[in-house]
Amino acid sequence: MKGSILDTIGSPLVQVDSPEGATVATKVESFNPGGSAKDRPALQMIRTAEREGAIEPGDWLVEPTSGNTGIGLALVCAARDYDLTIVMPADKSKERQQIMAAYGAELELVDGDMEAARERADELVEDGAIQLGQFENPANPEAHYRTTGEEIVEQVGERQIDAFVAGVGTGGTLSGTGRRLREEFPEMEIIAVEPERNAVLSTGESGDDDFQGMGPGFVSDNLDRDLLDRVETVRLEDAEDECRRLAREEGLLVGQSSGATSLVAQRIAREIADPDLECPEPPSEFDESVATPEPDGGEVADCPLVVTVFWDSGERYLSTGLFDLDS
Repeated sequence: MKGSILDTIGSPLVQVDSPEGATVATKVESFNPGGSAKDRPALQMIRTAEREGAIEPGDWLVEPTSGNTGIGLALVCAARDYDLTIVMPADKSKERQQIMAAYGAELELVDGDMEAARERADELVEDGAIQLGQFENPANPEAHYRTTGEEIVEQVGERQIDAFVAGVGTGGTLSGTGRRLREEFPEMEIIAVEPERNAVLSTGESGDDDFQGMGPGFVSDNLDRDLLDRVETVRLEDAEDECRRLAREEGLLVGQSSGATSLVAQRIAREIADPDLECPEPPSEFDESVATPEPDGGEVADCPLVVTVFWDSGERYLSTGLFDLDS
């Protein structure tokens, strides 16, 4: 028995469709209680602030967000008895708004992008709210270092990770997870993913893109650029096509940023695949009546492995038309 819903944060590592001679595996973060990877930094930021005496239950918190961090914070604030105001660009999905409201958060929508949301949150701080600051708060990447990265190390077992692929929003997942994995696998390549039409890391300039949860239009203080080996870009249309493929062919209902990281992870896996190697698949418990032979240890160890993250569930993108019947 768990003492709190917050004790259930964590996710499985699942193999997905992979090219011949390589394996692609992903952390399915929709298994977290708030439905995304952002539950992890939400919990860590509040826990750290409480331990430092910066906040206590009953305080008024505020955070600018494109959605998932707001949902994670709303979950933790409900469990820990905080008042929470979320400031979010008005063009983000209805589902995000409804989920935060369901947890009891007050929602303030602003015209404009994340910069506009951050400016409004700063104004509320002047009125007495306390901002946790996901873009610069070191507890954000620390959460992923301690949990996401550590879970992956345990879940891959004896296998070596050749590449880690992650989208860039606050930079917390990529930086924290990447730092932990680089400690364990020093030769591993780390690849950042950003929207093609809002490629700040690639071009130095912000653009206009409808990606939700990736590509905030600026470089976050929490992004450790020294970890990056390369940056790849993905068109929103291609990411959405991949979301539909994942749902219909693999039973994985994910959002836009997950579609983008899936495409890049497949791209990297094809680059490093060994066509002469037949990579064994991990055993599945789907059909218990069929005995699954244990894979040869040497074959598994030699098979190139790419790990990525599927950030959230596709359910919070339904109103965008992503999964409309004619799509």
